[in-house]
Amino acid sequence: MNVEEAVHAMNPEQHLSATDPPLGAAGLGQPGCPPEAAALRERVRAFVRERVMPCEPVLDAGGDAARTTLRGLQTEAKRAGLWALPLPEEYGGQGLGLPLYFHVAEAEGASDHGPAALGSAPLLDVLMLARHADGTVRDRFLRRIADGEVRTCYAMTEPETPGTDPGLTATRAVSDTAGGWVLHGRKWFTSGAGDADLVTVLARVDDEGPGTDSLSLFLVPASAAGFTVVRELPVLGAGGQWEIELDGVAVPPEQVVGAPGQALRIAGERLVLGRVLRCLRWLGQAERAFDLMCLRARSRSQSAGPLADRQLVQQMVFDSLLAIRATRPLVHEAAARLAAGGDARLETGLAKVAAARMLQQVADAAIQVHGAAGLGPDTALPGLFRTGRTARLLDGPDELHITAVARRVLRGYPVTSRTEPSGR
Repeated sequence: MNVEEAVHAMNPEQHLSATDPPLGAAGLGQPGCPPEAAALRERVRAFVRERVMPCEPVLDAGGDAARTTLRGLQTEAKRAGLWALPLPEEYGGQGLGLPLYFHVAEAEGASDHGPAALGSAPLLDVLMLARHADGTVRDRFLRRIADGEVRTCYAMTEPETPGTDPGLTATRAVSDTAGGWVLHGRKWFTSGAGDADLVTVLARVDDEGPGTDSLSLFLVPASAAGFTVVRELPVLGAGGQWEIELDGVAVPPEQVVGAPGQALRIAGERLVLGRVLRCLRWLGQAERAFDLMCLRARSRSQSAGPLADRQLVQQMVFDSLLAIRATRPLVHEAAARLAAGGDARLETGLAKVAAARMLQQVADAAIQVHGAAGLGPDTALPGLFRTGRTARLLDGPDELHITAVARRVLRGYPVTSRTEPSGR
C-alpha cells in the first residue's frame, strides 16, 4: 500500500485530519518560540497530521507494506523541504540548530512515525558518530544515514542485568590478533533492530568484573556473521522492540566509537538529548490526545445532552490542559539549558518524569471520554496510552530520575542541626 492508498483507506474518525479545527488550548503558548521556528513548526505539524497520521495503521503493522509506505513519506518530506531538519548540513541535513529544532520536535513527534518520516530519527546516532567515530566510519556511513539509506539503532539494555546499572553490562568484547574485537552477548528492547543496518553495541572490554571504566561502544553491521535478531518483543501488544544476539561478531578497530573505556561519557551525551527529545514528542502526543478528547466531548451526545456539558468531562478537560500547560515549561527549560551547553541533568530529570506522567494522564482521560471506542482500533488513543505507560520506563524509570534529582538538590544544602534561623 502506498501513501495515497493509506490516506484514502483511513477511517475518518481515526485521526485528526486537515479538515479538523486548529489545535486548541493545549497547543497555545509554546514558550519563547521565534517566528522562523513557528512557521516551520506549522509546516511540520500539517505534514504529520495530513500525511503521516493517516498511514499509521499500515506503519504500525510492519512488514513490506510499512517499509514501502515509509519510503513514500520520506520522499514527500524531501520534496517538501522538511527532510532531516536537525541533521548537520555536511552530511546532507538542513543544519537546523537545536534551539530552533526543539520548537519543531513537539509537532514532529505527535506521531511515533513522524521522526522517521521526516528524517530526524537518526539524529542521536549521527551526532554521536560525527563527534566520536573514526574518520573512515564517518566518510562511509554518515551521509547514507542522513539520507535514510542506512538505518541505525542503539543496543544497551540486556535481559539479565538491570538497565539502570550499566556497570553490570555482561556483553563482552575480546581483542583479536588483528587489533579488532570479537563480541559475545545478548541485548533486548533495542528499538528498530529488526530493520537496522548498523547497531551501536555497549560491551565490556575486559573480564575484571563489574565497573564502568572498561565499557566501550562498537559499531556492528547487522549483516555481520554471528549477529542474530532473536525475536520481536511486543510492548503492551505493539511491535518495534527486538532482542538480538552477538555470537562471535568480529568488529574491526576503526569501528570502535570513541576512546576505549569512554562509553558512558558518550552514552551520557546522547541520553540527555534523547530524553529532551522524547519529552517534546510526548507533549505533541498529549496535545493530540487532548484534541481527540475535546472533539469527542463536543460531538458525542446522550439523552441528557452533549458530553461537553457534563461536569466530570469538564473536570477531565481542565486537568488534562493543566497537566500539559504545567509540563511544557519544564521541558523547554531543560531544552534551553541543554542547547546553551549547560548542565541540564536536574532539569531533564524533572521534565522526563513530568512529561511521562502527563502523557499517561491525558491519554487516559481521552479514553475515558471516548468510552469503549477509546479502547478499540478506530482511534489513536490505545497507542498514545501505551506510549504514556512505557514512557515511565524508557530512558530510565521514574524512580531513577526522582532519586537522582532529589540527591542533587539535597547536596546543595548544608548539614546542620538547625532547620531555621533563630532570628536572634
